[in-house]
Amino acid sequence: MQVRPVKTRIFKERENLADFIVAHVPTLKEGSVLVVTSKIVALAEGCTSKATDEKTKERLIKAESSFALKTKWVWLTLRDRLIIANAGIDESNSDGKLILLPKDSYKSAAALRLALMKRYDVAKLGVIITDSRILPLRTGVMGVTLGYAGIKGLRDYVGTKDLFGRGFKFEKTNVVDCLASAAVLCMGEGAERQPLAVITEAPVEFASRVRKDELAIALADDIYLPFFAKVPKTLLKKR
Repeated sequence: MQVRPVKTRIFKERENLADFIVAHVPTLKEGSVLVVTSKIVALAEGCTSKATDEKTKERLIKAESSFALKTKWVWLTLRDRLIIANAGIDESNSDGKLILLPKDSYKSAAALRLALMKRYDVAKLGVIITDSRILPLRTGVMGVTLGYAGIKGLRDYVGTKDLFGRGFKFEKTNVVDCLASAAVLCMGEGAERQPLAVITEAPVEFASRVRKDELAIALADDIYLPFFAKVPKTLLKKR
């Protein structure tokens, strides 16, 4: 698998995203996966707000999430079945504005895929819209998928056997988040100006339709849910 980040000029709000992509990625091979940072998708859709004061930002965070909890560093929020900081609202590389997440990243990915399939004249094309997240008890961000189109998000091992004949009961690989993490590593988080990446030779299964809830898991079934409530606070302070 090869991941190639694409350096671009600065994207302008309300600019045509497909035109911008084709200008910087003039050709695309059949069977490629195009990775697009959610920031330029949001800018293309006008999902921005003026950065005024902390109270305004707080109200916006609560409005953009279904649950918000104030913590030492950020608001931890539930948005689009993901636990993310500040409802994904970002001030970095924003030229004084708050950049929100796209309203529906799955819909945005599907529309962008159809437009680019015509532009590039390809039948197999995956599109992934990414953001960044922090894992519990880990420092540093990594890539996560907000929405995708054209590829299956999961590889299911349930019902198959391991090397020694033991049957898998629960094992599934989150394909799109693995690709998002690899792409975000190459694209960067600072002033690299690489909001796009092209992945070729990826071990993916292409599909004309994806299930929007394919990666979702009910809160009651999440393995981490009961953990931190039971861990002694003294242990949480240790390194």
